[in-house]
Amino acid sequence: MQHTNQDRDDIVITGLGAVSPFGHGVDPLWDALVAGRSGVHELDRPGDLWASVPIRVGADAALDADAALGRVRAQRLDRSQQLALVASGEAWADAGRPDVDPERLAVVLGTGIGGIETLLDAHDELGRNGARRVSPRAVPMLMANGAAAQVSIELDARAGAYTTVSACASGAEAIAMAARLIRTGEADVVVAGGTEAAVTPVTMASFAQSQALAKPNGDDPTTLSRPFDRDRRGFVLGEGAGIVVLERASHARARGARVHAVLAGWGITADAFHITAPRADGSGQERAMTQALRMGGLTGSDVDHVDAHATGTPVGDASEAAAIARVVGRGAVVTAPKSAIGHMFGAAGAVETILTVRSLETGIVPPTRNLQHQDPAVDLDVVSGTARTLPIRAALNNAFGFGGQNASLLLTRA
Repeated sequence: MQHTNQDRDDIVITGLGAVSPFGHGVDPLWDALVAGRSGVHELDRPGDLWASVPIRVGADAALDADAALGRVRAQRLDRSQQLALVASGEAWADAGRPDVDPERLAVVLGTGIGGIETLLDAHDELGRNGARRVSPRAVPMLMANGAAAQVSIELDARAGAYTTVSACASGAEAIAMAARLIRTGEADVVVAGGTEAAVTPVTMASFAQSQALAKPNGDDPTTLSRPFDRDRRGFVLGEGAGIVVLERASHARARGARVHAVLAGWGITADAFHITAPRADGSGQERAMTQALRMGGLTGSDVDHVDAHATGTPVGDASEAAAIARVVGRGAVVTAPKSAIGHMFGAAGAVETILTVRSLETGIVPPTRNLQHQDPAVDLDVVSGTARTLPIRAALNNAFGFGGQNASLLLTRA
């Protein structure tokens, strides 16, 4: 295994925080995935709009926002902002609440859609009762940068509150951008990740109409998300937030912080091909992975594990599998967490970065649920059935989004 440039001050991850279908906290999420449990279920939502949605299966976050944030505060935040604040609080505490100059502390959060629940509720209120009943807080709750702004206010982060909006790549791009801020000297510590709360009738109906959602067929809902399986037929929409704290290794050492992992490299590319479909050959995804490896001074043979984007769509999984095979071959153990937690859209890349970090720390790769008949075209060593234990020195985390936006993060053991 090659090594990163020892003259460079590595960028490290010192804090982890998450909200998922398994509740608040990284530990409940990790324990559930290692055990092979699923957070996917039937959505029991009232109202005529939900009744008209043809597919009502999802993986929404298990969070009582009133209990976590207080009722008054929670009511003044969109659901995506609630998730981000709770996850960032855990990550900040896990990092030891760094004593950092506020002007050297930044926030970068990704989201695919932003405060869509607030937007839809405000639109309905306007139609029912007129303009005077629309909340004056609607705009700060629905704006895409609202979550980053709220976290920056909470932590007194004054070096910038940035928002990446690149569909399913948003969370991973946020982490890459955070690393750039540290690398260029614009910040010493950055709180970064992604949040999404888009399990709404409009998004569910649109994804269903585009044939992107897995259709129930009398199935147990937990079996619908089937990445890399021969019988895959679409994704399940998820909800959650994943937040990490990044800083230079020297900065972490100086304050005696625990280091979870090293962010050794990243690659961001665009397919420039189609608004929803990837290039069939996976060339844009391959370039993202290759760029990340080049930045980290590694080659494909050094990679022990890949956390795949793998949403369960026929075309998407095939193109990614081909790209992974060309970059790392069968030498890397692959998993697809969306089989258990659904597709969290803008939060996916960040939440799965946390899972990749945990795999590096523990040497455990959670299984891909529902992988009963691996697609013969997927020439990869995909973990199924039960978790696998192995030495993991370097891992890739992939996040690819609508618009042809590709992000790959290279993480190495601390």
